Amino acid sequence: MRFRIRKCPKCGRYTLKETCPICGEKTKVAHPPRFSPEDPYGEYRRKLKRELLGIGRRSE
Repeated sequence: MRFRIRKCPKCGRYTLKETCPICGEKTKVAHPPRFSPEDPYGEYRRKLKRELLGIGRRSE
C-alpha cells in the first residue's frame, strides 16, 4: 500500500487521511501528476486550459 500526502483544499492542512481531521473536508493528493514527454492528451488539456482562461493563440 502506497501512502501519498494529501492536502485539504479548505483549511490547507496536510494529512494522510481521505478526509481532513480538522474541518472534515475531502482531501486531495498534494502531488502533481507525472510528466511524460509523450503525453497523448497534452494537446487537448492545453487547448481546454486556453479556452477556460480565454487565451487565444496569436497569429504572427
